[in-house]
Amino acid sequence: MKRLLLLAVAVVLALSSTVAEAATNDGDRILGEYKTVKDGAITTVRISKVGENAYKAQVVQVVNERSPNTEPNIPANQIVLIERVCYNSKKDVWDDGEIYDPTNGEMYRVVLSFESDTTLRVRGYLGPFSKSLYWEKIN
Repeated sequence: MKRLLLLAVAVVLALSSTVAEAATNDGDRILGEYKTVKDGAITTVRISKVGENAYKAQVVQVVNERSPNTEPNIPANQIVLIERVCYNSKKDVWDDGEIYDPTNGEMYRVVLSFESDTTLRVRGYLGPFSKSLYWEKIN
């Protein structure tokens, strides 16, 4: 009887750690580089992991199609667009973070979700109002 009880406990522990690990790994599918186009600027953004279940998005490169020789005031690789989003496996979104708008210097609440395997919806919120951008995964 003790063996059966010990076996049942071992199976429950193994399953619970496997489920937790799968949820964490599922959140990692957001990792990679994305391309977004806004106001004539093509921006490459890299999403990386910064904790057990936290992610950030940082600018890698900005190419302005209208004025290709224009240099930004801040080097592109120092701009962090999204901070501290965490994967929410129940809703299949990354939330509880903030997005920075470099055009006005403001921070907004953000929720990220996949529209397709390669299209990430980036939705910023200011109170009840929201705006969505779409980033295409390039690798």
